[in-house]
Amino acid sequence: MTTFTDDFNRANSSDLGAGWVEVSGDWSIVSNQLSPGAAGGTIILRVAGGMATDDNSAQVTIAATVAASQGVWCRGSSNLSDGYLWRNDGTSWDLFSVVGGSFTSLGTYAAAAAPGDVAKVQAVGTTVKALVNGVERVSLTNSHVVTGTNVGIRSESASGIRFDDFTAADVTTSVTGSATATFGGLTAAASGVRTGPGTAVGGFGALTATTSGTPTVTAAAAFNGGSLTGSTTGVRTVIGSAVGQYGALTATGISPSRIDATAASTFSALAAAAEGGVPAAPRQGSWYGLLDILREGTQLHREDRDRIPAACLDCGEPLRSGPGGERYCPFDGSIWEAGGRRTGDVGFSVQGRP
Repeated sequence: MTTFTDDFNRANSSDLGAGWVEVSGDWSIVSNQLSPGAAGGTIILRVAGGMATDDNSAQVTIAATVAASQGVWCRGSSNLSDGYLWRNDGTSWDLFSVVGGSFTSLGTYAAAAAPGDVAKVQAVGTTVKALVNGVERVSLTNSHVVTGTNVGIRSESASGIRFDDFTAADVTTSVTGSATATFGGLTAAASGVRTGPGTAVGGFGALTATTSGTPTVTAAAAFNGGSLTGSTTGVRTVIGSAVGQYGALTATGISPSRIDATAASTFSALAAAAEGGVPAAPRQGSWYGLLDILREGTQLHREDRDRIPAACLDCGEPLRSGPGGERYCPFDGSIWEAGGRRTGDVGFSVQGRP
C-alpha cells in the first residue's frame, strides 16, 4: 500500500521537490503553501511515484480560493488524459470522469469552495466518491476509468488560489471483521481489519454453523457469504476440528475430543491461541461409556417394573378394567398389577359369565 503526503512547509521555491511532477504550468511553494502561479489557463500537477493499485484516493486543502477551477484527481494517467476529477469552479463542486481528454460530468454538489475546505476523491472498483470536509457529496457507480495509479491537483493558474496538506493513498476496502474457533471449552479469536463486515464462527460439539447434526455421528456444517466462510467437520466423540475463516482471517481448533485441544487464530500479524484439556466429553470405549450403558439399563428396568401389562401373561388375552379399577383377564379372571404380578382373580359376575 502506497501513501504520499506533503504539507508544503518549506522555503519559498519554484522547485517542489522530487515528490512531484509539474505536468503543465509553473507551480511553486509560497509561504508554506502550494501556488499554481498567475499565468492563466488550467495546469496540472501529479505525484511522481504514483500509487501501487488502481484503487486510490487523493485529497487537498483549499487554503485560499477565487472563482476559478481548482480541484484534486485520482486513478489518472500521467497527464490526466484519463481519471476522475473533483473540482470547484466558484459556484459548485463537480465530479468528472476523464477519458481521452474528454470530460463527462457525473455529479454535482452546489456550494462554492471556501478557505479551509478539504476536497477528496476516491475510486475503488466501480465505486467513485467525492467528499468535502469528510462529508460524502457525490457517490456513484461508474466504469469509465478502470485503471490508473496517478494522483494530483488540477487548477487554473490564478494568484488567489493556494493549496495545502495534500494526501494520497491506495484504498483497501477495510472494515472490521473477526474469526473465532471453539472446541469444547477452548476458544481462540482474532479480530482486525479485512475486506468486509461479518463474523465467521466454526463450532464442533453441538455442530453449529448454519446447520446442525447429531453430535455422536459424523456430520458437517458450513456457511458461505462471499469471502465469508465458516465450517465444521468431524465425529463428535472421537476427533474434531473447527475452522472459522473470514477472508485471510482464520481461526482453527483441532484435537481428540477429550484429551488435549489447541485452538489458534491468525489475522495477518494478529494471532491468538488457547491450549488445554477438554475433560467434558468421554471417549468411545471408555469406562464412562460402560457406565452410560448400565444407567440406561437400570432406567429401562425401572420403567418395566412400574408398567401394568396390557395383556394377560398366561394366555395373552388383552386385559380389561374391573369395577374397582383393577386390570383382569376376561378369559380366566386373573388380576394383574404393575411389574407383571398376578394378585388374584375376579368372580364370574365381574367377567359377565352366568
